[in-house]
Amino acid sequence: MNLQNPPSQRHFPVPAGTTLRCKGWRQEALLRLLENVLAIGEAPQRLVVYAALGKAARDWASFDAIVAALLQLEEGYTLLIQSGKPIGVLKTHRAAPLVLMANCNLVGQWATAEHFYALEQKNLICWGGLTAGDWQYIGSQGVIQGTYEIFSRIAERHFSGDLRGRFILTAGLGGMGGAQALAGKLANAAILVVEVNQANIRKRLDNGFLDRSADTLEQALALIADAVARKVPLSVGLCGNAAEIYPAIVARGLVPDIVTDQTSAHDLLYGYIPAGHTLEQVQRLREQDPHTLMRAGADSIVRHVRAMLDFKDRGAVVFDNGNLIRTHARQNGVERAFEIPIFTEAYLRPLFARAIGPFRWIALTGDAEDIGKIDALLLRRFANNGIVTNWIRLARQHVPFEGLPARIAWLGHGERTALALEVNRMVRDGELSGPIAFTRDHLDGGAMAHPNIMTENMRDGSDAIADWPLLNAMINCSSSADLVAIHSGGGGYTGYMTSAGVTLVADGSSAADQRLGQTLTNDTSLGVLRYADAGYDEALQEVQRSGIARIGMDPIRTDHT
Repeated sequence: MNLQNPPSQRHFPVPAGTTLRCKGWRQEALLRLLENVLAIGEAPQRLVVYAALGKAARDWASFDAIVAALLQLEEGYTLLIQSGKPIGVLKTHRAAPLVLMANCNLVGQWATAEHFYALEQKNLICWGGLTAGDWQYIGSQGVIQGTYEIFSRIAERHFSGDLRGRFILTAGLGGMGGAQALAGKLANAAILVVEVNQANIRKRLDNGFLDRSADTLEQALALIADAVARKVPLSVGLCGNAAEIYPAIVARGLVPDIVTDQTSAHDLLYGYIPAGHTLEQVQRLREQDPHTLMRAGADSIVRHVRAMLDFKDRGAVVFDNGNLIRTHARQNGVERAFEIPIFTEAYLRPLFARAIGPFRWIALTGDAEDIGKIDALLLRRFANNGIVTNWIRLARQHVPFEGLPARIAWLGHGERTALALEVNRMVRDGELSGPIAFTRDHLDGGAMAHPNIMTENMRDGSDAIADWPLLNAMINCSSSADLVAIHSGGGGYTGYMTSAGVTLVADGSSAADQRLGQTLTNDTSLGVLRYADAGYDEALQEVQRSGIARIGMDPIRTDHT
């Protein structure tokens, strides 16, 4: 990176090669991951990685200081980062994490959007998102499989396992939402994605995530109708505002088979674009009259969600994709908003209860052949795991790399450890060009408390208990992970979530074997224990199958009354 240059003059190349700038591959890996999230980020000149506000560092002075610290960091020392700002390097020990960070954590009564924005404007805090602030984002691929798995579970439950000839309506083609078009097509559906920013549509056309762009709603619906009739997969983008397009489709009497949304509805100031406003008008209001902008956004979300409820009443499968749109709608008078189920509880909880979730690895040298070799390993090692093998085959054919070559697969307890140790051996034996970094989404078995997304309607009523992600971070520190982060909400997310992130580096060493084995096993163990404690049969069965210790507790307790 170009230290000291102003943002407008900085370049954001994808790091590559085997030459070290840092004092070891552990440090080099974290530096490259930081560089990578900016190389593929939404607005790197503002340090924004995704979701309009999720930042890799608080400001450019902080970024430069982080880079300088990583370049000089020795084994046996730990860099501390507070909301994107490095605050010190402390002597620890060689098995300790190299980086510990806490992003956007506010004391309960002060965890409001208003307080966050005031602190953010004073440059005292920044939101790390989930995988933005701890440098784990791998581009839209990180979301594609999760979205694909949701559509696949819906297909199994409602459409005899097949979405051919089915119509999905959604919105949002930005950093996170951009995954939807390709995920829907991979699930064999005809998917229409409404997007307010034409530049995002062009980006998705250019990278192959989107097949067609329509100029009008009539043209878009005609393309979808043709694909449905012929039962061929198709993705179509339409420039417009979902709060206007959804009601227009309702008024036509059309009922999609599946309806969701992944606009930046979580943040009414920096994210969501209200109906009737241009992007330029929104930018002016952010600077001159943020209250009016947020009020307009809330009114627009009301229209947006009421249309989604209309679709639900007419028989569509409607779900919330985790952007707090229901929350804002209910706060502004839509009493039925939470009749729309959240995707985690509705479709993915049996997987999370077994600690099966979005696990990721990144080729740090930039050599795509390394990912291909790991793909082949997965297809051999997990030949009986249909979710994994199906996804790897699809991803190899359809999912382009963004930035450093990376892959994601939904692996669970024991599986993640086995894969990472085998990859570390491959690095050691020279079968790969260099080290591999392992990480995961924060949306994982034991890593998130979010009562409106991850932990909504937990069986035992423990939705809002944030002890679990805090324990997750502590056990990962104790297990010698390379980076551990604790995040809470920002903007519209403030007060709604706490999560933990972890990164590990497979550099081929015996020390990496120990770090990988301990951390990945303990990380997923906690995920299983979290759901076992809440009484989920899948987790209780996993405890028995894998022998995870539950010392001092009755073996099984399923009647949380």
